[in-house]
Amino acid sequence: MGRGRAKAKQTKVARDLKYRTHETDFGKLAQELHGGETDHQESEVDPEILEKWADVVEPRRD
Repeated sequence: MGRGRAKAKQTKVARDLKYRTHETDFGKLAQELHGGETDHQESEVDPEILEKWADVVEPRRD
């Protein structure tokens, strides 16, 4: 009992994924899955937070 709405939502999402036309950026997907460059994330971190936690985090090895 009570599974009707959940099943209907799953069916709706499945249909949307099946019939929606969309462009997939496989290069970006591969970069995300294989841990590509993440320079944009480091630039968003507040310098004060980095300084506060510098002794806790190991230095990054390139």
